[in-house]
Amino acid sequence: MKTRRRLRDPYRSARAIVARRRSAGNDLILATILAGIAGAANAGGFFALGQYTSHMTGYLAALADNVAIANLGIVAISALAVAAFIAGAGFSAILITWAQGHAASRQQYAWPLVVQGVFLGCFSMGGLLTGEVGRIFSLACLCFIMGMQNATITRISGARIRTTHATGIVTDIGIEIGRAICGRLRPGLGVTADRDKLRMMLLLVGAFLAGGVFGAIGFGLTGFLFAIPLAASLLALGLPGVIGTWAR
Repeated sequence: MKTRRRLRDPYRSARAIVARRRSAGNDLILATILAGIAGAANAGGFFALGQYTSHMTGYLAALADNVAIANLGIVAISALAVAAFIAGAGFSAILITWAQGHAASRQQYAWPLVVQGVFLGCFSMGGLLTGEVGRIFSLACLCFIMGMQNATITRISGARIRTTHATGIVTDIGIEIGRAICGRLRPGLGVTADRDKLRMMLLLVGAFLAGGVFGAIGFGLTGFLFAIPLAASLLALGLPGVIGTWAR
């Protein structure tokens, strides 16, 4: 009986992490896992495609610059990346909203994770497609995933966390450090740092960096196949909730 219960614990834990009723602890666990996956996919994607696919600021800047000089090839690639990211975010919102109105509502956050896992699996097959077609497919696939992931954790956390948006995370770290310094220098102001938020942001940055190291090394060793364990991680998080929903 105890053995059976132990075997079911990972299943139950996965369902709890993506459940409708949230806790700060579950949010942090999920955000840390997703930040690590985002870092790995971003770094591996750079080595595979020469592009950081979570960096929409860079794509928008490249779009503007190359429109100005009429470099239509770069314009098209940048527009595709931004459109794929937006499409991924939109599709995540559609899935979550659909699930909230159906029997799947208790596990609405599981669905986007499963779809992301499937798309990461598709990305891992990008090396089978040669030339510019394979590169464009892989780029669009990875940007779509990044958009889905960012939108999913944004919905789950009530817009407190964005795992692919390292600029925002680092900005929040700077703000809290600044508040801590002000509190030390001028205690009378009543300004203090939000230590819990600072710890959370530092953890997410650390996860993103660690994931980046994994992605860079993984791509160097296995090529596009480095994405398979990332896809498996997302499916392991999402499938218990999806399977449990349809089993009822």
